[in-house]
Amino acid sequence: MADCRIVDAAPCPFCTLPDTRIVDRAGLAVSARDAYPVSPGHTLIIPLRHVGSFFELGADERQAMLALLDRARADLNREYAPAGYNIGINDGPAAGQTVRHVHMHLIPRFPGDVPDPRGGVRWVIPGKARYWRDGSR
Repeated sequence: MADCRIVDAAPCPFCTLPDTRIVDRAGLAVSARDAYPVSPGHTLIIPLRHVGSFFELGADERQAMLALLDRARADLNREYAPAGYNIGINDGPAAGQTVRHVHMHLIPRFPGDVPDPRGGVRWVIPGKARYWRDGSR
């Protein structure tokens, strides 16, 4: 894919992503199915340039990623017909980023895939996820 960077004595898995894993391309970014999917169709949107943080990307790289996000969603709608999506970026080790090459997750969601999906991405901090505990929601 891009020129390989060494991260913790190992090649970056996104810089060395084989072409056979790439689903789509849009200028400065590619999309690929996640090697460890959370749900069927779990897709990653990855800039070609080896950059650790979303906030280090240029506007053109962000635009390419968002174009791929739209296209991946359309493809997943046709293939899996999910009821919803989670879209997320883990930016920095404190946020759970394990591969230091920025990437966006597009995770299809289906009825019954978890007992209660309310709170969505808020579950990254479980004690803060159930904000509706007062019964108002």
